[in-house]
Amino acid sequence: MAKQFWINLPVKDVAKSKEFFTKLGFTCSTKHGNFAELIIGDNNVQVMLFPESTFMNFTSNEITDTAKSTEVLFSIDAESREEVDEMARKAEDAGGTIFGKPGESQEWMYGCGFADLDGHRWNVLYMDMDKMPKA
Repeated sequence: MAKQFWINLPVKDVAKSKEFFTKLGFTCSTKHGNFAELIIGDNNVQVMLFPESTFMNFTSNEITDTAKSTEVLFSIDAESREEVDEMARKAEDAGGTIFGKPGESQEWMYGCGFADLDGHRWNVLYMDMDKMPKA
């Protein structure tokens, strides 16, 4: 069975994307060549940031126009409402776009949504499990 899981993401400028995600507090390196490796969370999820031309060679397909459509929504957990607010502020300060201002959802979640420099959409959620509806 697979031991690792990578998410490959096309970006227009690897260096700028690396700088953006570093400003959000993520670990990001370029130790393997012309792409960057973004590490997220305690489970070390790896998001590989590839130049669009390299990504297209992998997929033999056109890249989604993020100004017109969304192919995926990346969700990241937060430890508090304050962390959600901080991530929204950092994303906007780093040049991202807030598409969902921090706020309450379903009475037990608090989150926000932002788009990175390439328009990929990210969701940051704090989930208060004590308030989560019981099945």
